[in-house]
Amino acid sequence: VQLQASGGGLVQAGGSLNLSCTASGRRVGSDVRGWFRQAPGKEREIVASTYRTYYADSVKGRFTISRDNAQNTVYLQMTSLKPEDTAVYYCAARWTNGDMRAASSYAYWGQGTQVTVSS
Repeated sequence: VQLQASGGGLVQAGGSLNLSCTASGRRVGSDVRGWFRQAPGKEREIVASTYRTYYADSVKGRFTISRDNAQNTVYLQMTSLKPEDTAVYYCAARWTNGDMRAASSYAYWGQGTQVTVSS
């Protein structure tokens, strides 16, 4: 399975960015897809997951995760961005059970995409 993430960039606080994650190599639609982020000096943390449409408290009401199985793609729409959202964002996929908030439960990872929010 290969995951291709894109859409990061530099944006001012209050702005918006849309990330996308396209999968190939395995039947998609049955997988759980997650978005994680990792800021310098911090651990990788869950941002959102397609499993029961989960959101971290820090992004609730600002980020929206969605998927288009026809395009094998999961999206993360990010609005009202804050400087503390600055991080490398990763998409991940899994076909097994486990804590969907834990990075260790995802077997497949895309390359990260940098999101930088200036104040």
